[in-house]
Amino acid sequence: MLDFSRFRVLTFDCYGTLINWEAGILECLRPLLHAHGQRPSNDEILELYARLELEQETGEYMPYRRVLQNVVRGFGQNFGFTPTAAEVASLPDSLKRWQPFADTVSALRALKTQYQLAVISNTDDDLFAETAKVLEVPFDHVITAQQAGSYKPSHKNFELAFSRIGRPRQEVLHVAQSRYHDIAPARELGIANVWINRRKQGSDATRPGDAQPDLTLPDLASLAELAGGKLTKSRSTH
Repeated sequence: MLDFSRFRVLTFDCYGTLINWEAGILECLRPLLHAHGQRPSNDEILELYARLELEQETGEYMPYRRVLQNVVRGFGQNFGFTPTAAEVASLPDSLKRWQPFADTVSALRALKTQYQLAVISNTDDDLFAETAKVLEVPFDHVITAQQAGSYKPSHKNFELAFSRIGRPRQEVLHVAQSRYHDIAPARELGIANVWINRRKQGSDATRPGDAQPDLTLPDLASLAELAGGKLTKSRSTH
């Protein structure tokens, strides 16, 4: 069990951890595919999304908006159609409509009373700015792939975060859904971490990973209860 009393900053992955990005991806891509006579299962869509996104994020950096545009083109190539310009733009344009998980906002509000909060996200500044509106809780630090010029699991994103946060890394806890993009580099950098394992079975929209987290929790509500309760109890005894 982690000693939550030592942490002063919680850093979060955004899409998949705070935001229900699988729902957002499916709500955008299912109608697009149906319009072209294609009806793959949700798992098939998410598996292909994970592969295509990773291909676009590997190699020379490009903005996340372009990554998502190329993902749509990749779906067209895999299913034998050419998406229109509007369809190519539809996935990045849909991000502003992607909603938080039911427990996200209340958990962030509770955690904000006792910790600094930061986001380390594989996205563009303008795309996260739209997402921040639905998260409601202001973050002390926002680090994007656009700022780092790289995508997680690159260590550059985390090193940039630490330079901004200005705290010893033993005081920072990273919270994320993706073992490949987040838990693995956190472990490599000696950062305490929590894996939010909301999805118990089936395919998701990230590359599988086998990095072992310091702690696994089913949702953010569990984190808020555990971290807040432990910290309050610990500090009240001093």
